[in-house]
Amino acid sequence: MKITSFVTITTAFGYIAASGKIDLMILPVLFGVLLLAFGSAALNHYQEKDFDSKMDRTKGRPIPSGRISPENVLKISLILILSGSVILILWTNLLTLGFGLLNLIWYNFIYTLLKRKTPFAIVPGSLVGTIPPAIGWAAAGGSLLDPQIIIIAFFFFIWQIPHFWLLLLVMDKDYQQAGFPTLTQIFNHAQLSRITFIWIISTVVTGLMIPLFGMVTELWINLGLFVSGALLTWKAFGLLVEKKDFSAFRLNFRYINYFALFVVFLVSIDKLIL
Repeated sequence: MKITSFVTITTAFGYIAASGKIDLMILPVLFGVLLLAFGSAALNHYQEKDFDSKMDRTKGRPIPSGRISPENVLKISLILILSGSVILILWTNLLTLGFGLLNLIWYNFIYTLLKRKTPFAIVPGSLVGTIPPAIGWAAAGGSLLDPQIIIIAFFFFIWQIPHFWLLLLVMDKDYQQAGFPTLTQIFNHAQLSRITFIWIISTVVTGLMIPLFGMVTELWINLGLFVSGALLTWKAFGLLVEKKDFSAFRLNFRYINYFALFVVFLVSIDKLIL
């Protein structure tokens, strides 16, 4: 629910950024995307059922716990994907549907398969973070060549890499237990801390670039973005303090997600009050 909710939020952000309003037409867009996200998540449960049974974090999921059969999960996934697609094609446009299906394909058949081969799958996998706001933007009639949606997509692409990276580091033992290649097999703790710190700072810098593309007009919102970026930067310095556990990664995973949500909230407010 957390992942699918965030997909829906960033889709709404793209819609608001393009239209500058919240109207009834946003409802089928969000509902269609939510159903596609549900279908994608269910399909991912089906694809990773064998891996999930080996991980403490996921062995309680419906398939490995035996609460539902893999066949029924696949049926539910297909129904959700079809339902979401029908809603998008009836109430939006082909471009919106195309981007929704592209995101599903990229997550389930590119990223999901790549992460079994390389811990760097998160880099191409981060494309899944750029597409939901583009879906909302396209549904509102915005041009995908507009510099504003390009900087929005770029922000979520950069954010998604440390977001995934930090999650994988927090769950490192679980992933190793399931047989996934992990970053700790390549880098030591100090190297991982420095690399993650750089990615977090890159996320902050990209977020602070958004006003340069004419997306923010209110001074207090500019200040809010700057203060939130400064706070995340300050928290990220905790990664550079020598520690023997991954507690700093866990904290920064939470902080970087708060920062992304705060950027979405502030820019949306600016668009709505303009």
